[in-house]
Amino acid sequence: MTATKHAAGLVVVRRIAGEWHFLVLRAYRNWDFPKGLIEPGEDCFTAALREATEETGLSALQFPWGDAHRETVPYAKGKIARFYVALAPSGEVVLSVSPELGRPEHHEFRWLRFEAAHELLPPRLTPILAWANELIGHP
Repeated sequence: MTATKHAAGLVVVRRIAGEWHFLVLRAYRNWDFPKGLIEPGEDCFTAALREATEETGLSALQFPWGDAHRETVPYAKGKIARFYVALAPSGEVVLSVSPELGRPEHHEFRWLRFEAAHELLPPRLTPILAWANELIGHP
């Protein structure tokens, strides 16, 4: 039996023109939130922040909802991802070149309202999106 792999990430939100938008990233045909595997000795929250910063270039993230989090159901051979919600009041998303890959990890990013994000994200992430939407107080 294989050990469960644990990942951590952020549901990054921003108000644009008075409406909440969610940051989603695309790698090939797959849409996701910024996330990655937890490194040895790293706690989930630190890993989530590190991965989001590496993948998006956003560094001025705020956590008005504290360390509230939700986890995905197991996927991809038992991997579980824990997500926190972060506010990005400013800053441009930059898809930097990953040193390991020699290219950006993601091909595209979008800031989307809830409905549009719900349409793009895979079913394993729709409960995370719905939870984050409720947490930020969006009906």
